[in-house]
Amino acid sequence: MERIVAGIHTIEQHLEAIKETPEAYRPPRCPHCGLKILWQHGHYERKADRRPGQFSLNPVPICRYCCSGCRRTCSRLPACIAPRRWHDWSVQQAHLERQLNERPDSHGAHCAVPDRRTAGRWWNWLQKNSVLFEFHLRARCADLGRAADFGAFWRRVFESMGLVQAMALLDQQISVP
Repeated sequence: MERIVAGIHTIEQHLEAIKETPEAYRPPRCPHCGLKILWQHGHYERKADRRPGQFSLNPVPICRYCCSGCRRTCSRLPACIAPRRWHDWSVQQAHLERQLNERPDSHGAHCAVPDRRTAGRWWNWLQKNSVLFEFHLRARCADLGRAADFGAFWRRVFESMGLVQAMALLDQQISVP
């Protein structure tokens, strides 16, 4: 199922899209039974705004949809909010890039720095799923096919499209994360 709505890169854009074009979040079909008749069923809230030193936009509403066939609910997230993750894609990408370049973790100006075990889980997740991810990304983006190994491939992905766009592309084919 396509759980990620591509093109919405900030929480501000997400809040505007919910007001102006909530249909963008409607799933094309029920992920449980496949029926294409889904109606909006309110929303749930997520604490997704983790930017340091700014006015918080939390709680962030996420539209829910109910299937008229099986009566189960589902939702789609904007690209700026990672499914089943506390930190957003940019924080994950920064830590994965550091790991790829074998630089020690420096906290820099981030207040919401992930624990080293969390960053380790992200690294293990990327390594474990890399073959599948690489297969699908290389099929969609010819330039990525030239990368020789794991590190070169992911460096090229981060430089050319970023983790958020890569995950949005993958989400059209397979379930991520």
